Amino acid sequence: MKALTSNRERFMGLLRKIRTTGRVAEPAPPRPDGQPPDAARQLGGSAQVRCVDAGSCNGCEIEIAAAFNPVYDAERYGARLVASPRHADVALVTGPVTRNMAEPLRRTVAAMAEPRLVIAVGDCALDCGEFAGGYGVEGAVGDVVPVDLAVPGCPPEPDAIVAALRRVTGR
Repeated sequence: MKALTSNRERFMGLLRKIRTTGRVAEPAPPRPDGQPPDAARQLGGSAQVRCVDAGSCNGCEIEIAAAFNPVYDAERYGARLVASPRHADVALVTGPVTRNMAEPLRRTVAAMAEPRLVIAVGDCALDCGEFAGGYGVEGAVGDVVPVDLAVPGCPPEPDAIVAALRRVTGR
């Protein structure tokens, strides 16, 4: 019986601590500069995001995951990850487009409903980066599909990814 009382007291102490602490989160950074793309104005403040790895080294994917973790929390600005391009408004494309991924990338973007946006994430997506001139590289993302926004960096900081998504959502 004593063990139950001790556990209950610890539990109640934890609840008291949670109640007095409240929600702890980073303050929202200032709104990003620049006008949102024309298609972004039609999204109504929220965007469903599909990530596409077109042949990257996985560094940008790690930073995208960090942008959606509880520290940076891109969801509080209206951006939400989805698993299907048919549900997506925005495609976050990383890496240089390899020959095997050129057609799947075109089909993925074509499967997205209008209005749709493509954001090229990372230097490799913008100009092929370290992979430029490689035998298996088709080209940059802009060579395969139209790009609306670019996030430079190798890999880009999660702040930069969140800023690009905030330009899309307008929040």
